[in-house]
Amino acid sequence: MLVRDLMVTEVVTLDASDTLDLADDIMRLGRIRHMPIVSDRKLVGILSQRDLFRAAISSVLQFRSSTEREWLAKVKIREVMTAAVFSVQPTAPLREAVEMMLNKKIGCVVVIAGDRIVGLLSEGDCLRYLARLLDVAETKAELPELESD
Repeated sequence: MLVRDLMVTEVVTLDASDTLDLADDIMRLGRIRHMPIVSDRKLVGILSQRDLFRAAISSVLQFRSSTEREWLAKVKIREVMTAAVFSVQPTAPLREAVEMMLNKKIGCVVVIAGDRIVGLLSEGDCLRYLARLLDVAETKAELPELESD
């Protein structure tokens, strides 16, 4: 199985010069946990929900919601994104991408073809696939054995 068989192709990106309030809105509304960040149409980083949580110091300072939004509106994505982005080709074996995520302890890899972002493969995508495999295995186990002559 290849990465392209499992990756999500509808990928939302933001520019590194955008602010965290915009990223927070998009990620909350779209239920997005990882977002590739671009600059001049090139991949320069990735923003995760964890990055947003770290930046939202409201949990420590007990900001009101409106004050937190004002704070996030002042912070550029480039200031909190993770610059070290791991990527794979869509034709890479799925096992390679999964092993990369496990070894690097990351939640996703960006799928790149040439210089374009064509997809995203996350641990959630892999777990959904595993659940389907487990369903198939359980169904197979319930089937009666066929006699062979």
